[in-house]
Amino acid sequence: MKKREEQRKRREEDGDFSRAPSAQPLSGEPPYRILKKGGEGEITEKKSRFLAAVRRVETQEEAAAFLEERKKKYWDAAHHTFAVVIGSRAQIQRYSDDGEPGGTAGRPMLEVLLGEGLRDAAVVVTRYFGGTLLGTGGLARAYARAVKEGLKHCETGTVYFGQEILIRTDYNGIGNILYRLKQRGIEPTDSRYTDAVELTLRTAARESEELRKELTQAAAGQLAWEVQKTGYFEM
Repeated sequence: MKKREEQRKRREEDGDFSRAPSAQPLSGEPPYRILKKGGEGEITEKKSRFLAAVRRVETQEEAAAFLEERKKKYWDAAHHTFAVVIGSRAQIQRYSDDGEPGGTAGRPMLEVLLGEGLRDAAVVVTRYFGGTLLGTGGLARAYARAVKEGLKHCETGTVYFGQEILIRTDYNGIGNILYRLKQRGIEPTDSRYTDAVELTLRTAARESEELRKELTQAAAGQLAWEVQKTGYFEM
């Protein structure tokens, strides 16, 4: 941990990443999106090529390695701009303009990631200069558009702050319970049929109590409810 913190500080001092404003804690633990599969996209603006690559990362070390990978692959490009957001509350936000005018590349790229509700995601946009200056506004729009193009080729999922719950009921009530769960779009992650029926399911924390009451009513009171885990789950 100490070594990682030293690496982070050294990168900031070397100017590899610009610090974005600190993320503030959010109330209600809202859902966020993650990358299930990264992707790449390309746009052209006045003969300049912008190659975007988006990847899931969970640490700043992974993000830095991703950036270096793209730099080596496209070693002859003019710029390799970068943005990353890490943490369920976007606690870590970094970006780099890599020689482009300040605020014309990394920041617009980061704003696209945040606007899409993405977390644990990094994007690198590689630019091959086409000989025509785009101006600050044109650059910002081009870099943002490149990120959006890259995201078109990604697969994402939604993560909720929720609970993993074990319910136990008899065979008389299971039909009603499964019907109610289907109506809510909840698919049990596990099921066991013995002398009774046990289902494991996940639900958003803010909906847990309402769901418990609904399923208890559906089972005519014959329902045991046990919260096994609380945290972030992809649902």
